[in-house]
Amino acid sequence: MKNSIPRPLVRANQITIVISVLAYFLTEINLFLLIPLSFGLFSLIFGFNPIMELVKLFLPKPYSKYVPEDKEEQKFNQTLAVIMLSISFIASLFELVFISYLFAIFVFLAAFIAILGFCIGCYIHFQISQFKYKKNRK
Repeated sequence: MKNSIPRPLVRANQITIVISVLAYFLTEINLFLLIPLSFGLFSLIFGFNPIMELVKLFLPKPYSKYVPEDKEEQKFNQTLAVIMLSISFIASLFELVFISYLFAIFVFLAAFIAILGFCIGCYIHFQISQFKYKKNRK
């Protein structure tokens, strides 16, 4: 279980992304993008996500009782989210509304679809791994 994260913690992160980006769309206040962006950067730099740390306090069962999510895939997903949220936020600062919304929509859809059960980032990560494997086999 060392290389995994309990699913409720991953879901909390995804829900934070969805709510924050939705708040950005509804209010046009780009500071809402800084919520998942700052938590994502924090987790990539320091190795733990403040949202997940908070939600850990409320998990009633031991970690081993939850469906595990692969830590490497989640780090890959977080990296993609941070990159796209950064582009969205910076574009919003320069009033490049189309670009800002486009990248925010990408992150929103990826998180929302992951909550529904299909991880787009995991699929991309798997395809990259397969490509690397096939390339190294030759």
